[in-house]
Formats: sequence, C-alpha cells, structure tokens
Amino acid sequence: MSDSLSRIEVVTSMYKLSSLKKALSKLGVTGMTVIQVLGCGVQKGTQEYEVSERAEMELLPKQMIIIVVETEKVSSVVDVIKKELYTGHIGDGKIFVSELSNVIRVRTGEEGLDALS
Repeated sequence: MSDSLSRIEVVTSMYKLSSLKKALSKLGVTGMTVIQVLGCGVQKGTQEYEVSERAEMELLPKQMIIIVVETEKVSSVVDVIKKELYTGHIGDGKIFVSELSNVIRVRTGEEGLDALS
C-alpha cells in the first residue's frame, strides 16, 4: 500500500452533490469538504443558450468539493467523479489533482494515511 496522498478538487454546478456523495461512498472515500463558491470557466459565465460571448466575466454559484485519497486511488475516484457530473453541457465542471506532502490529524497527531482512517 502506498503512503502517497493526493488532493482532488472539483468545481462544479450546485446540482449533482447527492449522487456524487453516494458514488464516492460506494468507492470507499471516507471524507470530503464541500464549499459554496462563485466562479466561471472558459465561457466567462455565459449561459449555454446565450448567443454572444461575454466581454466581462459573470461569476456563477458553484460548489468546490475537496477530497484527499491515496494516490493509487486517484484514477478510480476521478473516473467516478467524471461519470457522476457529466451532462455534456456547459458547467459540468473541472477536476484538479495535486500531490500532498502530508496530512495531520490535529486531535491525535497522526500523519499521512493514518490521519485519514
């Protein structure tokens, strides 16, 4: 088993959290943090039905989901996230994956993988 940890951040619309939580729980993900945020992507907040592209960005309500998992599980977790969030329309979201140097549980002082279990 690897001691390497990765952080997965997902920025997506506000509508798919329930199904995503269920799917990630089935996969064995034990925790997540969800934050309500404002943001926009490449389309600058342009709605799919609008014809012209905006000159100025429009920040739309989104959610950011933060998950920390063993690096060896990143591929399967990302696959589940993509499957659950996909609609084929603007606003499905972005997934960011980065390596973590450490995780520390404040209450016990446990570090690394031990801090997550």
